[in-house]
Amino acid sequence: MKTEKTSKNAAYTGLFAAVAASSCCIPPVIALIAGVGGSASALSWMETFRPYLIGVAIVAIGYAWYDYLKPKKAEDCCEVDAKPKWFQTKGFLIGITLFAAISISFPYYSHIFYPDNKKEVVIVNQSNIQTLNFEVEGMTCASCEQHVTHAVNNLEGIVNVNASYEKANAKVEFDNSKTTKEDIEKAINSTGYKVINK
Repeated sequence: MKTEKTSKNAAYTGLFAAVAASSCCIPPVIALIAGVGGSASALSWMETFRPYLIGVAIVAIGYAWYDYLKPKKAEDCCEVDAKPKWFQTKGFLIGITLFAAISISFPYYSHIFYPDNKKEVVIVNQSNIQTLNFEVEGMTCASCEQHVTHAVNNLEGIVNVNASYEKANAKVEFDNSKTTKEDIEKAINSTGYKVINK
């Protein structure tokens, strides 16, 4: 009985750790879908714990599989006819393992949830085209980059946006007769990430 509880707790711990490992990346997508961009960076502080949470998830789910697959003791042989509880089934462990893998890898495929809102800009006067580099605080993954890019592309006159969480910036090429630096800053800040003004 104690082993059953330990196995169940290990599976749930692994699942929780896997979801928590991507909790810094999931809110931007949810914010986009819900239309509440300002809450996107609420869990960005979790990014520093991501490697540890992934490790906990792997160890916990690995233990749950070990407990499921290990040979049964001789005194457990009499309970062969007893129907296992749902959390002791192979299907449950496969489900937990797959859900954990999908959660952990979320930052690598989150871009598919962002619709392509890039518009074709007709450039009337080449001298109106300006490129600015905005230092952005709080981006921690590719999902954050997509959120910033999507918000800026909603503005008129945006030619190109290249957001990078690694460089902590967003390079924006735009037609200054159609939009302004302040509009772009406001769009970035509306995502929950902040433009650093020096």
